[in-house]
Order: sequence, then C-alpha cells, then structure tokens
Amino acid sequence: MKVVKLEDIIGTDQEIKADNWTSRRLILKKDKMGYSVHDTVIKAGTETHIWYKNHLESVYCIEGDGEVETLSDNKIHPISADTLYALDEHDEHLLRANTDMRMVCVFNPPITGKETHNEEGVYELVEDDDE
Repeated sequence: MKVVKLEDIIGTDQEIKADNWTSRRLILKKDKMGYSVHDTVIKAGTETHIWYKNHLESVYCIEGDGEVETLSDNKIHPISADTLYALDEHDEHLLRANTDMRMVCVFNPPITGKETHNEEGVYELVEDDDE
C-alpha cells in the first residue's frame, strides 16, 4: 500500500509550476498503477491551451470555477466545484479560470512526472529512466 500526503509533495520535484498552473503529482508511472494522479491549481484569470494527443484525462474540480472550450466545436462547458470533465477523445481545448481552480486530474497512460506542455499544449510521451 502507498500513502501520499500533499504536504510531502509540495516543494519537491513532483511539484511542477508553470505560468498558469501548479501540478502536484501524487501518483506517477513509476508507481505502476496504470494511471497518474495530480492535484492541480489553475490560476485565476488565466487561459491555458491543452491538447493531450497521447493521454486521456479526467478532471474533477474540487474548488473554484471556470470553463472549458472544446476547439473542435467551440462549445463552452462551465466548470465549478463538484464537476468532472473527461477528455475522452483527446480533445483540444482551452481551460479558463475565473477564480483559482483546484482540480484532481487522472492521466492514462500515466505520466512520469517530467512532462510539460509543448507549444501545442501536448504532453509528449516520456520514457522513465526508473523502469
């Protein structure tokens, strides 16, 4: 069994910060669970272009509010606490935060923890040296 406390991730190499967000990576590929789990804060007033061509992601909002715009159809989906959205078709999208949003994110395949968004908003597949 594995027990992970957020306080033990903050300030380590499993806490990744970008201009628009901070991702605390709780479960990674090396944990061999078949998925990864992240506690992510999206900063208020930001818009982030994301397109997970190589991953499926489910996102559960536990605090804050904003919206997701799917770029294939320009449909806007309001997101607030207690709402989950699933990017089940590798949906290219814009994530906009009206307030700070705290999200629990699950990725399949799992990420290694070294990934960052490229210019297209994509996480490239990264081989983990620990395998």
